[in-house]
Amino acid sequence: LVPPYLTSSVFVKTVSVSTCLVYDLELSTVRHQPEGLEQLQAQTKFTKKELQSLYRGFKNECPSGLVDEETFKTIYSQFFPQGDATTYAHFLFNAFDLDRNGSIRFEDFVIGLSVLLRGSVTEKLNWAFNLYDINKDGYITKEEMLLIMKSIYDMMGRYTYPCVRDEAPSEHVEKFFQKMDRNRDGVVTIEEFIETCQKVS
Repeated sequence: LVPPYLTSSVFVKTVSVSTCLVYDLELSTVRHQPEGLEQLQAQTKFTKKELQSLYRGFKNECPSGLVDEETFKTIYSQFFPQGDATTYAHFLFNAFDLDRNGSIRFEDFVIGLSVLLRGSVTEKLNWAFNLYDINKDGYITKEEMLLIMKSIYDMMGRYTYPCVRDEAPSEHVEKFFQKMDRNRDGVVTIEEFIETCQKVS
């Protein structure tokens, strides 16, 4: 459904950027633990020690305990110097910003990271659907998918191999909907998305 060079590259870089935000920044000692560490342990697939380590890095990079969208875009864009990752980073930020308040808390970040790194196939597909469902109404439209695809192609840059044609994002969306929109109503539901992806994989 997604060209292999886009799927693997984008997913791996998304995960590596997410982990980089914390693992590569363990420069300070823990001053205090996040509240509800046991609760986070129950909500994620991380151990207490891993959560403490993630928290150290998060607080070191973001002393306020929050990551705003501009900071997120700046960090994410460093991993795609050949393209423009701004729009894709915006969509990704919204997928992590669970309560839609314009900032990512440690809890938001670590819950999303747990799904990306250690979630089941269904959990990862739910997370991906949430990313593609830009307005969060429970459906993926062609317009939403086109915005996502254009942002991925922009992020990969003009010098990808094989070369990307201008009409490639639109063609990709059409193929996506041919496979995913099973009842041909012009939108893709979470059920259609998960069922089709599981059959393909």
